[in-house]
Amino acid sequence: MRSPAILSLLLSAGVCLGDQPPRHIDIGEGRLPATLIEDVVVPLPGEVFTALDKLGSPNWHDVLRPTAPQMERRPQIALELGAVIAEGFIAVEAKDAEQVKKIGRDVLTLANALNVRKAVIERTKSITDAADQKDWAKVRDELDKASHDVSQAMSEMQSQTLSQLVSLGGWLRGTEALTTVVGRNYSRDGAELLHQPGLLDYFQKRLGAMDRHTRGDELVAMIQKRLPEIRPLIEKPGEIPAAAVDQIHSITAELVKAVNSREM
Repeated sequence: MRSPAILSLLLSAGVCLGDQPPRHIDIGEGRLPATLIEDVVVPLPGEVFTALDKLGSPNWHDVLRPTAPQMERRPQIALELGAVIAEGFIAVEAKDAEQVKKIGRDVLTLANALNVRKAVIERTKSITDAADQKDWAKVRDELDKASHDVSQAMSEMQSQTLSQLVSLGGWLRGTEALTTVVGRNYSRDGAELLHQPGLLDYFQKRLGAMDRHTRGDELVAMIQKRLPEIRPLIEKPGEIPAAAVDQIHSITAELVKAVNSREM
């Protein structure tokens, strides 16, 4: 399944990527290094940001938003962790050292609530140190490794469901951020980054396979209900109009707001 897809999983934190060899996909005139989740191609974060910059040099400060972990229920905490790590990648692009350091602290807080604090404590220190030095490549690398460490720790704890929710939280915030950027400066190439039906199917499949208790969580149920609305908007390559980008943004923004809400 070939999907020229994204900032979204690019930003998504905690998917178990496995040891498959890198693959390449075309985005516009460039070729993005990518890895593979099952049969879904996932571009690497830095390369997707580079592609977006070439399409219009986004103002990442306008895309960045403050993080404030709510610490309600474990499914929500997992979704928040993914969204916060996604925010970290955006903060790197904005070159905002203070936000990067705050996000590092929030990652540690949320990881602690999921009993995987030990897996990321050294990473968060490295993130803070690199942000102080404005070594943005190092910050991005440590965020990437923190995602992997969280996933590995959850696998060892037999918490695959929470690991998948971390990934989903990152995907949602990443897609919201991408649609913000593309919506402000629409181009066909930019919209093509949203063509990711395989990735969307991957998450829907994972949600459907979760245990009844998790699927019964109000927030998880809301996400499972809304995701199918995105599918017809992104399934045809090269045919994602500005109106569809706006619709995807509306859906993902609503879901990210719910992830970050104390009321859910």
